[in-house]
Amino acid sequence: MKKIVALIFLILFTSSYGQEQYPKDAFRSPLEIPLILAGTFGELRSNHFHSGIDIKTQQRQGLPVVAIGDGTVTRIKISHWGYGKALYVAHPNGYTSVYAHLQKFGPEIEDYIKKIQYQKRSYEIEVFPEYGELRVFKDSLIAYTGNTGGSSGPHLHFEIRSSLSEEPTNPLLYGLEVRDATNPSVQALYAYPLSENSIVNQSNDRIEIPFSRQADGTYLAEKVKAMGTIGFGVAAYDRQDLAANQNGLYALRQKVNGTLYTALTFEKFSFGETRLINTLIDYEYFSKYRRRIQRCFLTDGNNLSIYNTLKNEGKIRVDEGSDYSVELEMSDLEGNLTKIIIPIVGQREPLINKKTSVKTEHYIVAAKPNNFDLGKAKVYFPANTFYEDFYIDLKDHGDTVTVHNNSVPAHKNFTLTFTTDHLAEEYLKKAFIARLDNKNNPAYVKTYKRGGTFTTRTRNLGTYTIAQDTAPPLIRSKNFKTKQWLTNYRYLSLLIADDLSGIGNYEATLNGEWILMEYEPKTRTLTYNFDDKILDKKQYDLEVVVTDNVGNSTTFTSSFYRN
Repeated sequence: MKKIVALIFLILFTSSYGQEQYPKDAFRSPLEIPLILAGTFGELRSNHFHSGIDIKTQQRQGLPVVAIGDGTVTRIKISHWGYGKALYVAHPNGYTSVYAHLQKFGPEIEDYIKKIQYQKRSYEIEVFPEYGELRVFKDSLIAYTGNTGGSSGPHLHFEIRSSLSEEPTNPLLYGLEVRDATNPSVQALYAYPLSENSIVNQSNDRIEIPFSRQADGTYLAEKVKAMGTIGFGVAAYDRQDLAANQNGLYALRQKVNGTLYTALTFEKFSFGETRLINTLIDYEYFSKYRRRIQRCFLTDGNNLSIYNTLKNEGKIRVDEGSDYSVELEMSDLEGNLTKIIIPIVGQREPLINKKTSVKTEHYIVAAKPNNFDLGKAKVYFPANTFYEDFYIDLKDHGDTVTVHNNSVPAHKNFTLTFTTDHLAEEYLKKAFIARLDNKNNPAYVKTYKRGGTFTTRTRNLGTYTIAQDTAPPLIRSKNFKTKQWLTNYRYLSLLIADDLSGIGNYEATLNGEWILMEYEPKTRTLTYNFDDKILDKKQYDLEVVVTDNVGNSTTFTSSFYRN
């Protein structure tokens, strides 16, 4: 009976959102194991929505990845960060599947890409094979799961995109089976006074609203006393049955006195809008407390396409003497639903908790370009760098400047330029622009040096300075010793590290011939796979040169034997 009710809800739920019809039997799972998710589509991540699903791989690497359908490889990208080793397969029905954080590719694809890496003498590479050059077939082995790139643990990041628009769509809409009879969970509820004279529970600032679970499974908030235009936000997550991960919601709906005010779903979105996540969440709150509040109303700059319904921008007008009932519904794709009921009475009360606002001498008009001279530094914000107008805190401390703080999100890169004429030429050779963390530790940011100036382009507000790095990188062997026999070794590995400006590039040779070494920044490891078999000798002389981002370099030499 419970399954029947859930099915009826899902039918009504999807029809109310006008969800597109996706082929349910065209694709198979990319793995041979049951699908257990560490991350869901549309999940709220740092500066972006999650564009696929993260499939657990039993805390290990090397599980076979198979093609979900017949197709052709259209893109292969290998990078130190981001998706790491990633494979893109176009299918005849107009969709493209994406497999990321891979350990390695299937034999045919691996041979193809290694030849190009050796030709270009580069581990990081991106190629677009001719259509039909690398064909794959449903169920065929195309890769092995891994932990490369920006992955924080072994898993398969899997996407299905439109081949035409490249918009990612929710992979669970294609019939992939994930056990889920678990309702979403609510962590906190917040109310927002939104108009000049609005007030909620004697506050004109964001305020948390207590709630409690009722006998029927719904949640009831404490009565809210408010006046003026207000809005609500919720911190919530979803879980599947076989994992404890706090994953993202599929849908959020807001009703006011039975009328639908807000309805959004994570069915699909475009990569061009993904950074607009910072207009959906309360970014200021997140910057302080690392909790994402998903707002049920629009704010400046929010042009997201995920909304199916928006009445009055999701904002609620509360009049004195009137009663309102707001319902927030959070749900997943299986129809599991959690509801919060919020009773509101229109009642004016004395203002006790007054919102504080800080005014500075510099004001940002978001729609216009803004240029500021800070003495030894200049900062330029192109038009629409920010989502709304605000007073910006800019301070000059000589060779250190403060460009506000991380409580405001930047949508575009802005330019920060330091004048360096007053610094010694020898100092400048190993100098760079650094962003200081909360403990004043410097972190390298990409620095462009042009006659008397250092410039960087970034979307991170904060404190910046001119720093110097004179220490070369560290290199040492990890799994072998000089003059050792390595006949039974599958690979050799080195540890490389740089304590300030970071690793810029590296190059390795065996007996004078360039070899492909894979760099894994998370473990600071360089690895050479003996399967490459580029030489046929007994004694090998290895040379590795590692250079940091300001030009300091270290050369490591060693020799070993191998039959």
